[in-house]
Amino acid sequence: MYTKNEVLDFVQEEDVKFIRLAFFDVKGKQKNISIMPGELERAFNEGIPFDASAIDGFEGPQNSELYLLPDPSTLAIIPWRPATGKVVRMFCNILNPDRTPYEKDSRTLLQNACTQLKEECGIEMMVGTEVEFYLFKLDEKGEPTSEAFDKAGYMDIAPEDHGENIRREICFTLEQMGITPEASHHEEGPGQNEIDFHYSDALTAADNVATFKWIVNTKAASNGLYADFSPKPIPGQAGNGMHINISYRGGADNLLPYMLGGILSHIEEITYFLNPVENSYNRLGSSKAPEYISWGKENRSTLIRLPSAKNEQRLELRSPDPLCNPYIALTLLINAAIEGIKNKKEPPAEVKENLFDETIAKSCNLKTLPKSLTEAKKLALNSSFVQSVLGALLK
Repeated sequence: MYTKNEVLDFVQEEDVKFIRLAFFDVKGKQKNISIMPGELERAFNEGIPFDASAIDGFEGPQNSELYLLPDPSTLAIIPWRPATGKVVRMFCNILNPDRTPYEKDSRTLLQNACTQLKEECGIEMMVGTEVEFYLFKLDEKGEPTSEAFDKAGYMDIAPEDHGENIRREICFTLEQMGITPEASHHEEGPGQNEIDFHYSDALTAADNVATFKWIVNTKAASNGLYADFSPKPIPGQAGNGMHINISYRGGADNLLPYMLGGILSHIEEITYFLNPVENSYNRLGSSKAPEYISWGKENRSTLIRLPSAKNEQRLELRSPDPLCNPYIALTLLINAAIEGIKNKKEPPAEVKENLFDETIAKSCNLKTLPKSLTEAKKLALNSSFVQSVLGALLK
């Protein structure tokens, strides 16, 4: 957790030659601009300008100048760049020319949500993610093919599992960048992999997901492969999910049921942001991805699962996929949790049935998640809750 002055000293003492200032568009795609060390103090004091009209979802040409303000606590060496003349990265907040926060900066939205949760409920949300991805081979021109890297299945080992070396590289690189992976393994689909993270505060968790996807794409390319985070890369095979594990620290005991109630009450409206592409809806309801709005203890067929871990209160939301903007996803989930806690929203009855059995599931008379991107978008745009949380981001 570096301070501004510590970063300035680090850059001078550690032979840093380039500083990458990273930020995100409204869809969560990472962007960056590189500066030289001589510009770093100006970046901290004034911000580095960029053309917002060239960023998808940002401003038009009339109000296009925005500024990147680096967050010194996110400093990390990029380990695959040269050791001599190092390259480092910091995530940034986006400012208007008058130094006010830019209202479409999803990272700032999440920071504000974390502050609100602390001030109004006295707690901090802790988040751990489980992110899945496929590895595909490249053709002779270096373009992605539809041929999976291997034909292994869930938690298989080498020689069937061809991805263990790449996962090891990814985990080592994560550690070098200050991120602690919890576990990694081959997933159900051919060429499909998963890496899980230890829990952290919500902002750090979102930063970690962004860093992770960058590392995976980089390591796949360096091994002559293509990493695919899309929700349903191969029809008929398991889709890529991004399970979000939520707990909290501080405050009163037994707030988790209210958080659960708040999230379930708004899950239809926020699905558009948890599952943001048409392909997302090919995943939901198939190959063990959830479809019904439900929760259950130790029940992996429900939308939200409460694990059986001793001395731990957490919930696992199983619908999001890796193409979501993690900053927006967590902003919405935190605000839903706040509403649940403040209004003491009790969740509906627990579901104990196996919802993967379609006959049983239909007999339970449960509501389903939206069936298409169009339906999900309509629910989101008509939601006063979403409007109150995201505001200008929807324009």
